[in-house]
Amino acid sequence: MASLLYYPVYFLEGCVALTIGFYMLSLVLPKAAFVARSLASYLSLLLCAGLGVFTSIAFSWLGHGQSAQWAVGRSFKYVMALATGVRFEIEDPKDILGKTRPAVFIGNHQTELDVLMLGAMFPKYCSVTAKSSLRKTPFLGWFMSLSGSIFIDRASKTDARAAMAGAANQIQKKQQSVYMFPEGTRSYSKEPELLPFKKGAFHLAVQAQVPIVPVVVANYSHILNTKDLVFNAGVIPVKVLDPIDTTGLTTADVDELCKKTRDLMLKELIALTAQARGESVSRVPAVDNYPSVAKTSGTDMKVAA
Repeated sequence: MASLLYYPVYFLEGCVALTIGFYMLSLVLPKAAFVARSLASYLSLLLCAGLGVFTSIAFSWLGHGQSAQWAVGRSFKYVMALATGVRFEIEDPKDILGKTRPAVFIGNHQTELDVLMLGAMFPKYCSVTAKSSLRKTPFLGWFMSLSGSIFIDRASKTDARAAMAGAANQIQKKQQSVYMFPEGTRSYSKEPELLPFKKGAFHLAVQAQVPIVPVVVANYSHILNTKDLVFNAGVIPVKVLDPIDTTGLTTADVDELCKKTRDLMLKELIALTAQARGESVSRVPAVDNYPSVAKTSGTDMKVAA
């Protein structure tokens, strides 16, 4: 048994030493900080996902399985703050995250760092939807399976619709919220912009008759920009907007609901980005080169991953 543990431990020790080495190198070569924080991020994710497997088992055994993702997310938040110096600061004066349940939470999707954003803001009794291929990923996939994530096969319209129907049923029966990214992919934008919204999250909210809660994250290309090899420490503001009621709405209302929500989020995104950069709103470029609602195709949704 000891010999089996030797290789993983040796590998982790090597990765930690390499990360520290790149941090030291960044004192004279700033671009090395990108490599250092990238390594630190993946090591942190691996550590928390591994612990998450055992946490999910323990929480399920104690009857609190719905809170496993919340607990592991918070641990990732603190580990990443220590390892990379990156923090997401949540603005939620009305305690909407704590009081609104169940709901469909939606947010703008920028980079892989949004996983940390989820760890910082994720409410209790909430799960994510994820692409089905992640189920087989060691540690992360195991943790997500054990903690109640909803896996979607985006290549199959039938399977996706069945999964969404199951999600609506879970929301209603278990009072379980879900978090989704309606843009459909990461934007990797240097300026505050939103891609067209897919309608899956809005159909889900209307079907379950639960509110939509928009969560807006400031553009943080000054913190992480993979194209320019930038990865800095810093604080990124996040604002939780008021819930949008869907009571009495039907499928016919989804397009207007989607457009209204996107317009609201884009306005707040520009204001938050100005706050993050220490600039006035008028100096932040307002970029909106896309239609509000994406054309319907395939599963018409984006998973939170």
